[in-house]
Amino acid sequence: KATVSVLNCVDPSRDSMFRGLGRRLVLGAGAAAAGFGAASWGGAVYADNSAVAKVQDIPNLHVLPLSQQMRAMHTIIRDKNTSRQDFVFFADRLMRLLVEEALSFVPFQRHECITPTGVKYDGLKFTAKICAVSIMRAGESMEQAIRQTCRDIRIGKILIQRDESTGKPDPRHNYCKLPLDIADRWVFLLDPMLATGGSAMAAVALLKKHGVREDRIIFVNVLAVEEGLRNFQKAYPKIQIVTTDVDPILNEQHYIVPGLGDFGDRYFGTAGQ
Repeated sequence: KATVSVLNCVDPSRDSMFRGLGRRLVLGAGAAAAGFGAASWGGAVYADNSAVAKVQDIPNLHVLPLSQQMRAMHTIIRDKNTSRQDFVFFADRLMRLLVEEALSFVPFQRHECITPTGVKYDGLKFTAKICAVSIMRAGESMEQAIRQTCRDIRIGKILIQRDESTGKPDPRHNYCKLPLDIADRWVFLLDPMLATGGSAMAAVALLKKHGVREDRIIFVNVLAVEEGLRNFQKAYPKIQIVTTDVDPILNEQHYIVPGLGDFGDRYFGTAGQ
């Protein structure tokens, strides 16, 4: 029996062409049809998409459909035996899909063009001024995907040092370098992992200090956990969150479980150092 969860997502575009249409993401049907059953970690078992089902009440959360291709890529980057070369390759593919989806949440304008057949096409054109801000270091892995999608995009940097004993941000070790006109732009906040949500919330606080409107921030994320999603959405309910999957819990070391380990270490080749 297929496990299907439906997320009703509000399209934040201010264009009346889209207002009220809404968006639906049907998750898990392809994976279930392919014969995937339950997954397990630490002796416990959870059903496919159970964590996603628990967070479908969170406003402005957009989870990419768990197609067979998506499930296969997740299997590769989650496998502890995956080589760094394969981890980077498939993580890059996932992040490109994420960025393409995130771009759906900025304003567009109606635009007509004439096709080579001489027929008018009623379409859209990009009008939003955007920039990206990566949360160092793991967030820098997502910069290539957004550069490949948005030519000449400006990219800022925020460093939120984390206290490994508590999993919370350490305010003594912060760095911030942002585009001068960031207050006039839509901001893609990049961080592949959302655990407690502390680093992402601290980054948003810095963006707001620089004049960025909360409803113009789109948080682009590879993997989240329910606890972090609820913390983040409670603090900043107007931000759109785009992710590829949701896991159920954090362990005592504040790692997402089942998770994929330390994303930055695996991507940049510093695991075990």
